[in-house]
Amino acid sequence: MTLARTQTRFHRIRTLLEQRRPRSRTREIIWEVCLFGFKQAWACFFGALMLGLVLATKFLWPAHAPLARYDFLFLAALSVQVLLLVLRMETVREAKVILVFHVVGTLMELFKTHVGSWSYPGTCFFHVGHVPLFSGFMYASVGSYLARATRILDMRYTRYPRRVWTFALAAGIYANFFAHHFIVDLRWVLFAAVAAAFGPTWVYYKPHLKWRRMPLVMGFGLVALFIFAAENIGTFAQAWVYPNQKHGWEPVRLGMFGSWLLLMIISFVLVTLAHGPELPPVEALLSEGSAPVPVVQPEA
Repeated sequence: MTLARTQTRFHRIRTLLEQRRPRSRTREIIWEVCLFGFKQAWACFFGALMLGLVLATKFLWPAHAPLARYDFLFLAALSVQVLLLVLRMETVREAKVILVFHVVGTLMELFKTHVGSWSYPGTCFFHVGHVPLFSGFMYASVGSYLARATRILDMRYTRYPRRVWTFALAAGIYANFFAHHFIVDLRWVLFAAVAAAFGPTWVYYKPHLKWRRMPLVMGFGLVALFIFAAENIGTFAQAWVYPNQKHGWEPVRLGMFGSWLLLMIISFVLVTLAHGPELPPVEALLSEGSAPVPVVQPEA
């Protein structure tokens, strides 16, 4: 099977699994749930691998190793990214978006560590300021998940806001991450803006044979919840620590969930640069058992 430039090697596996037709309704439901889980697991691959390495090195990395723990994490993340491209497990277009995430995340890290929002307790060679370069890959893993999930689940949207508004909202959220240290925090205004912009939007996705849907804001919340859980694991592994965790680990304060929810909007909008929101007619998606009106978009 020849791969197109916009396809990954996962495409063949995905196609084979999607071609299976269970013989009963019960088996069909079970297979759809399993296939959905498999697709989600593949979309999470980079982030899960990074989190696994962070946790494993907490317990296994020698204290006086010639290579610093943060440097190992950076080189490992870089190697995985290169392998994903060489082995055609990720598209070049997605890698470009992930690079943008890396830059955007590192810039915010430089500022946040400077003002003391959090810190990195270890030392390393590969760093910018007080920020180890591996940290940018943690942000990139969010972008990697969103880009893959969008492609693998063939996500479509109805009542999607004008893209210029979404870019303006993302820019406002990013600016507030910096500005709230000097002026009033506008996060509640931004939450209201997110609800106004994306509240009417529904995301449609196809785990197997049929289209499923949910409010897009609910999807944002679910992904932010998993990222919040991952952050607790990361701070437990002392990859980075908040001021209240310097004398012993404790769960990340719940308010950070809101921060991750807002960061999700930035991540999602950046992903639309690679996978623009497809807007098929509502009737086509809501018709039981019917396929949506085709949209010219490379399948992977």
